[in-house]
Amino acid sequence: MMTLLAAIALAQAAPGYGDGADYRARPPEDEIVYFVLPDRFDNGDPANDRGGIEGGKFDHGFDPASRAFYNGGDLAGLTRRLDYLEELGITAIWFAPIFKNKAVQGGPGQESSGYHGYWVTDFTSVDPHFGTNEEFDAFVDAAHARGMKVYMDIITNHTADVINYRDGGDYSYRSLADYPYSTRGGVDGEAINEGFAGDQVMTVENFTRLTDPNYAYEVVIPEGERDVKVPAWLNDPIYYHNRGDTTFKGENSLYGDFVGLDDLFTENPLVMGGMIEIFGDWIDRFGVDGFRIDTARHVNNEFWQAFLPAMEARSEAAGIPHFHMFGEVYSDETTPGYLARYTHMAAFPALLDFAFSASAIETIGGEAGTDVWARLFEEDVLYRGGFETAKTLPTFLGNHDKGRFSGLIKERRPDISQDELLKRVMLGHAMLLTLRGSPVIYYGAEQGFVSDGNDQLARETMFPSRVAEYNDNDLLGTEATTAEENFDREHPLYREIARLAGLRKASPALRQGRQVTRGYGETPGLFAASRFDPQTGREVLLLFNTSNEAIDGQVLVETGSMEWTSLVGECVSTSSAPGSVRYALPPLGYAMCEAK
Repeated sequence: MMTLLAAIALAQAAPGYGDGADYRARPPEDEIVYFVLPDRFDNGDPANDRGGIEGGKFDHGFDPASRAFYNGGDLAGLTRRLDYLEELGITAIWFAPIFKNKAVQGGPGQESSGYHGYWVTDFTSVDPHFGTNEEFDAFVDAAHARGMKVYMDIITNHTADVINYRDGGDYSYRSLADYPYSTRGGVDGEAINEGFAGDQVMTVENFTRLTDPNYAYEVVIPEGERDVKVPAWLNDPIYYHNRGDTTFKGENSLYGDFVGLDDLFTENPLVMGGMIEIFGDWIDRFGVDGFRIDTARHVNNEFWQAFLPAMEARSEAAGIPHFHMFGEVYSDETTPGYLARYTHMAAFPALLDFAFSASAIETIGGEAGTDVWARLFEEDVLYRGGFETAKTLPTFLGNHDKGRFSGLIKERRPDISQDELLKRVMLGHAMLLTLRGSPVIYYGAEQGFVSDGNDQLARETMFPSRVAEYNDNDLLGTEATTAEENFDREHPLYREIARLAGLRKASPALRQGRQVTRGYGETPGLFAASRFDPQTGREVLLLFNTSNEAIDGQVLVETGSMEWTSLVGECVSTSSAPGSVRYALPPLGYAMCEAK
């Protein structure tokens, strides 16, 4: 069996990895991504904890004892931990938005801060709680010097909540039919915006006739926030939909405010052009390697059909050949049909693979059969480009919205032991790091973090926490708590992820090879798949057991694959017959076998 040190040595010798490597030559499927919220990773510079803002927590947003406020992490902390990430096997870092945010939002008793980065006021600057533009530039350079890519999390759907309505507390959605652009306050109201042909005529000439934003609500902007947004055009309410809050269904999914956040009028070509210029500038200035695109399904398809090619052209001009863009289209389905449609109608080159996450939760966390995995991969053909697209999808187990994978398992198995939970989490990461896709490790997973729920409850700090709701959690594989620093390179999950990452980087089959399903069932148990080296055709057999019982049997392989080497777990040395090999897996076990 290959040791951790041997796997790391292989990975460092693999093309495109390590110091001085041509990291930009790597395609997206070669990456092992680490997703992190900068505020919750490491506090490298306590001097920026309050973002240079005077006053109390409701002014500057900093309260390290609250999960709803800034806790102190920053770019300086990320930069000084690059060694830790490199040894883990990470090749690309994706972080939550770092743009300047509205520090605090919410009415009395409901206040929280923009520590997560999704309440942007200034799209041109780093939030001062995280550092400066110069520190971001230094971080990107430091990552690139190690052959690591940098993915930014960007938002085009909305800005921070600045726009209010005269009607006060009623922000319920007002539809296009009941409140057309041509009248003020409803179909029987005063005529306005004469000559505007509707939002489906997406020309500058048409949108110059849309001059009054008060068709649904009377817009009000607080005196002190009239010039808070950057670039300055974002302060004009005519560039927002102003129709009230979305319920995430039907028409209002595109036109409504996302929990009060000001929803941009992305049908307007001036908004489209403005967003292209904003994010193209980040490519030009800092040479970042990709974008994760937030709330993609809440923006009209025509916007993406213009924005995505523009970013591809900008990145190519900047000498970035594999600029990776992947949209967030939230889904709990284990099949990819809903996701795949966005590769066609919106022309997304890739999407976050929510179907992979849902399949892992149902089969490793729940009681679903392994046929769930077979269906998932059978339907890769639904993506535009088929498997060639599917192998670039960022796959993941848990995240900052859904919750941690360990916590999602506990929801389905409340009486599970710590030992079994650790085995199931390891099994999930083994599947994540060997099956098709570009695997994403959610920060803290490698330290055994176990959260109580989703959203804020799944956003612990890696540096010592003062949040009571975090510090009472029992972590996996360690006696530590989140009240202590958690950058332990000897943690069993850290070591196993590093081992699997090393094997993946050393194996073209695991990164780029086609995948063939070999075995599955309608109950927990075996899922088997083969992946093939795209140059030599050499087969790598992957075997996973999702049940609490030991299993054994025969599984189909290529007839030419007769002699085997064990990379992970136990593999027989010789096939039983041409085309069939025997396997035996312990409960929740896995193995990786390479044909000679």
